[in-house]
Amino acid sequence: MDFDMLGLAPSLLDRLKEAGLDTPTPIQAKAIPHVMEGRDVMGLAQTGTGKTIAFGLPILDALIAMQGKPAPKTARTLILAPTRELANQIADNLRPLAGGAKLGIAVVTGGVSVNRQIGRLERGVDILVATPGRLLDLLNQKAVTLSETRFLVLDEADQMLDMGFIHDLRKIARFIPEERQTLLFSATMSKQMNEIAQTFLNNPVRVEVAPPGKPADKVTQEVRFIPKEAKTEHLAELLGTHPEERALVFARTKHGSDRLMRQLDRAGFPGAALHGNRSQNQRDRALKAFQTGEIKVLVATDVAARGIDIPEVEFVYNYDLPNIPETYVHRIGRTGRAGRSGKAVAICAPDELAYLRDIEKLLGKTLPVAVDAAWADAAPVPAPKGPSRRRGAGGGKGKPGGRPGNPQAKPSNGRPRRAQKARQG
Repeated sequence: MDFDMLGLAPSLLDRLKEAGLDTPTPIQAKAIPHVMEGRDVMGLAQTGTGKTIAFGLPILDALIAMQGKPAPKTARTLILAPTRELANQIADNLRPLAGGAKLGIAVVTGGVSVNRQIGRLERGVDILVATPGRLLDLLNQKAVTLSETRFLVLDEADQMLDMGFIHDLRKIARFIPEERQTLLFSATMSKQMNEIAQTFLNNPVRVEVAPPGKPADKVTQEVRFIPKEAKTEHLAELLGTHPEERALVFARTKHGSDRLMRQLDRAGFPGAALHGNRSQNQRDRALKAFQTGEIKVLVATDVAARGIDIPEVEFVYNYDLPNIPETYVHRIGRTGRAGRSGKAVAICAPDELAYLRDIEKLLGKTLPVAVDAAWADAAPVPAPKGPSRRRGAGGGKGKPGGRPGNPQAKPSNGRPRRAQKARQG
């Protein structure tokens, strides 16, 4: 199937050709026809498979066919995203496709002047991309109304649930007419997803191109069992093996991200930290420097897990393993994008064994072991769930020490015994 077989507006087909896009990805090929038929859609696909175009193209097609301009302070389409980065990414992907059609696209997120956003909404917009918190603020200030909203998109809906946006989403739903078309897209299917689907969707079509929780096929994965106090030194050694390639490093906390970045800078790997305590300008500068290759290392919390779409990211390092296994899938989805290959490395300390077991259970397999340790076969202490687990990303109070070649961390010989235990657990 080619895009020109989907019945899209000629101007959209021209824009796709200019962008070098001729053939839709699997999620696009499955979802677009249902959206163009007016059906509500629940789309499940791996990160980096083109979900934005899957919902964006048919919505742009419908907006082009509409007569007149949107009324002041209204939005014909509302796209909700969990983070500022993802909201900006969605708008950046849609603007080139909307070029020439005179469609207005606006973004409202926290960290940016609210007065400027209010001014942009005064004229009305065809597409409003927003994070839930800032949108509620604008709704309460009556700076925007959703009474004319025809299309609602929930992108990365499971992360919005994980980030505690469920109450905000319910409040926003009350502002939108029931007569609308709703599209929900996500990379995983969490336990709460059925609840949100029942709240927002009407008899939806479910399209799925990969089992929920399955990472991209071209991402190779491995785990390295490293004592907590030796993690930073080991990470620096890994970065030294590919100094000219971009690496995204995930830490658990904001302060841990800053501390780790300072340690890596002293080790000769300058980069930037990206987390919620950074201003929007700081975050934008960090992402731009990483995207252009000015810096090769970006240390981030999960605020960036779904907001970075940089195909040139070759490596993802899980310096701190996430306590939610689905988050691991989103993290490593930052590499191997747009059909490219990538590598994901999990650096696991003894107190993270339970997290590793949960990740392997979600994946349905054990991760190949690159660096082994005697304690890796120990029964893991049950991992605490939720945000109550607060551990710094830089390890203990002392300086990083030890070498990966010590007796606690030796090369793997395949470790079938651990694989069997992981399956049983």
